[in-house]
Amino acid sequence: MQAKPVAGFRSYAIDIFRALTMLLMIFVNDLWTLRDIPEWLGHVPAKVDGMGLADVVFPAFLFIVGLSIPFALQNRWKRGEANQGIVLHILSRSFALLVMGLCHVNLESYNRELAMLPKPVWQILATIAFFMIWLDYPKDGAKAKKYTGQALGWILLLGLVLVYQGGTADNPSWMRFYWWGILGLIGWAYLISSLVFVVFKGKISAMWAVFVGFLAFSVLSKLGWLDPIRVVKPYIWLIDDGATPALAMAGIIAALYYQPFLESGKSGRFWMTMSLMAAACLGFGWLTRPLWGIHKIGSSPSWVTICIGISIVFFCFLIWLVELKGKKEWFKLIKPAGTSTLTCYLLPYIHYGLLSITGLALPLVWRTGALGILKSLIYALMIILITGLLERWRIRLKI
Repeated sequence: MQAKPVAGFRSYAIDIFRALTMLLMIFVNDLWTLRDIPEWLGHVPAKVDGMGLADVVFPAFLFIVGLSIPFALQNRWKRGEANQGIVLHILSRSFALLVMGLCHVNLESYNRELAMLPKPVWQILATIAFFMIWLDYPKDGAKAKKYTGQALGWILLLGLVLVYQGGTADNPSWMRFYWWGILGLIGWAYLISSLVFVVFKGKISAMWAVFVGFLAFSVLSKLGWLDPIRVVKPYIWLIDDGATPALAMAGIIAALYYQPFLESGKSGRFWMTMSLMAAACLGFGWLTRPLWGIHKIGSSPSWVTICIGISIVFFCFLIWLVELKGKKEWFKLIKPAGTSTLTCYLLPYIHYGLLSITGLALPLVWRTGALGILKSLIYALMIILITGLLERWRIRLKI
C-alpha cells in the first residue's frame, strides 16, 4: 500500500495527538470537582491492579514528547546549529519544566495557616511568574521589554519561594523535593531522551538499545534485583526507575520510522514496525501482569508497556485519519491545545485559584454523574478556546 506524500513534510497527526491528549488531561484533572462518576474515568488507587482513563493520559503525553524530539533536533542540525547550542537549549527547556513542576508539587503540602499568603494567591502569582519568565516575547520586539518582564517574573517567583511555608504546625517545612510533579517528570523525560538522541545522533539501533535498557532497568528494579545498589539512589538513579524516559524513547523510535513515510509516502515498513512494536508492548504488559500488576502509581513495567502500545495504536489511527484521509479540519477547534500546550496546561491553575478565592461553584447537580462529565468536557474545551484567544494576542509560553 502506498500512502500519499504529505505536503511540506509536516505531521499534523502529532499536533492533533498532542491536542487531544491535552484535552483529556484537562478533562481528567477536573474530575476532582465531580461526584458519582464512573471509576474507570479516574486514576486507579495505589496498589490496586488496574488502569483508568486518567492513567493513560500522562504516558501518552510522554510518548508525544518523544515523537517531537527527532523533528525538533534534526531541524536544528539542518540549520547548522552546533551540538553545544542544542544541548544548552535542551538544558534550558528541562530547567523550566523542573522549576514549574517543583512549584506545583509543593502546592500539595502548602500550609494555609502558617504561610504568609493564602494558597490560591500563591498559586495564581506563581503561574503569572511562569508566564512573565517564559512568555513567547516577539522576536522583533524591544529586548528591554523582554528582559524587564523576565527579570520581574524571576523576582516574583523567587519571592514566592522565599515566603513558602509547608508541612504542619508541629513540623513546618520549606519547599522540598519529594517528587517532581507532572511537568517535572516531563522535564526529566525530555532531558534524558533528548541527550540520548544528541549523543547517538539519532541512530535508530542506538535508540532501540537505550529503550530496551530503560525497560530492563524498570523490570530489574520492580523485581528487587537492584536493591543492592539502592544506596546510590538518592544521588544517581534513573527517574521513575526508568519508566518515564522509556515512554519518551518509545516515541522517538516511532518518529524515526514515521519520518521516511511522512517524507516519501512509502508506508510498508512503518505500518509493519508499529504493528509489531504495539503488539509486543501490549503482549509483554499483559503476560507480565501477574508479576507486578498494572499500576500507574509505582510505574509498573506492565503499565508502561501497555500505555506504549495504546499510544502507538492511537497515533497510527490519527495518521490514517489525518494524513491519509485528510481530516485535520475535524480538529480545528482544539488546535491551540497542540500549538500552545504549556499555556493550556497552566490556565486551570489560575482558574481554580480564583474559584477558591471567590468561593464560587456550580450547583451540585451540574457536578454529578453524566451532567458533571459533560461539564468537565465543556470546561476543557473552554480552556482550549481561551488558549487560542491568548495565542492570537501573542500570550503564550515558549520554552
